[in-house]
Amino acid sequence: MTGEGRRAELAAALSDVNDRIGRACAAAGRPADEVTLVAVTKTYPASDVVLLTGLGVTDVGENKDQDAGPKAELARAEGATPRWHFIGQLQRNKARSVVRYADVVESADSVRLVEALARAAAGRSEPLDVLVQVSIDGDPARGGAAGDDLWRVSDSVAAADTLRLGGVMAVAPMDWDPDRAFATLRELSERLVITHPGASVISAGMSGDLEAAIRHGATHVRIGTSLLGMRNPLR
Repeated sequence: MTGEGRRAELAAALSDVNDRIGRACAAAGRPADEVTLVAVTKTYPASDVVLLTGLGVTDVGENKDQDAGPKAELARAEGATPRWHFIGQLQRNKARSVVRYADVVESADSVRLVEALARAAAGRSEPLDVLVQVSIDGDPARGGAAGDDLWRVSDSVAAADTLRLGGVMAVAPMDWDPDRAFATLRELSERLVITHPGASVISAGMSGDLEAAIRHGATHVRIGTSLLGMRNPLR
């Protein structure tokens, strides 16, 4: 597909996604500008990032460091400088690499990872924004902090001078009703804001459940398939 053809494809998909967000916000009695679209471009090329930013997308999400770093560099060379979100499970030994390009890390789920991020972010001109990934069902295989660990991780982010606690992130477990999952996340967010008033971000909802997420207070929705489609990925 030509560049113009891909741009038209993305523009149509973006319009549809924005319409869905707008309708969901209206149904929830919320202004549409309360919700930020994070375009999840994993497995798609830097050229799509460039096209999306040209269409007005401000935030882009990636889940693999080995892909995200080079993609951010290529996009920057083309003049595209979105706010980069790292949304995948992160190993401590990747922290130094991730903080070179990421503006937000959405997947902090242990105190040890937070400590690694804090050390890696020491050379940044401003703090790295960090969301604490919540394990809604407590399954460690999917990542995320559960129980008292959620508050320990949150406190460790807030205590680090090189980090800024933004709020929480979660993925609805496949065997849960999305409304139940996101209602649980909102309750945890409300508890977090009591002790950390600035940590009001709720990153929740993807292509299949963004309406439920917005209904329960999501401030950021992470959209991949509905935006980029099912065309042949990079690999």
